[in-house]
Amino acid sequence: MKIVGIAGSLRKGSLNRALLQVAGTMVPEKHTFEVADIADIPLYNGDVSEAGIPEAVKKVYDRLESADGIVLASPEYNYSVPGVLKNAIDWLSRVDPQPFDGKAVAIMGASPSNLGTARAQYHLRQILVYLNAFVVNKPEIQIGGAFAKFDKEGNFTDDKDRKYIGRQMQALCDLAAKLL
Repeated sequence: MKIVGIAGSLRKGSLNRALLQVAGTMVPEKHTFEVADIADIPLYNGDVSEAGIPEAVKKVYDRLESADGIVLASPEYNYSVPGVLKNAIDWLSRVDPQPFDGKAVAIMGASPSNLGTARAQYHLRQILVYLNAFVVNKPEIQIGGAFAKFDKEGNFTDDKDRKYIGRQMQALCDLAAKLL
């Protein structure tokens, strides 16, 4: 089974990129994990989409289309989904067949805030309902106080949350297998 992750932050030192890497190490054996980078996707413009799908969108699309499961690791900006992630989803939803349709998706997020990324994850769930994705319900991964859970080298140090991440990756693979 192939799992593809997307980080909803473009920052080089992003907590969510680091969290996505942790998730990749927790994918059950015999399954593969790779990251699709959304950094080069242009701002969505309907006029541009009429002329064709940009190459950067096609590149991410190809990875998602061949995936059995998807992981979205997203920060929370202003109580919602970061613009770069929403923009990428908007572009990807214009490609036929739409790559989230009928796929298992896990959502996670890390934030310095004590609330983690609960509000952004709620909005992501709403978006994914429209895209006909099947979101893993439990466990939810909302890492609050995230600066204290990564060391200076970017290693995740919270063993309790690491177990939940492993459980979520197992749940994602189980759901993806049911949908195949």
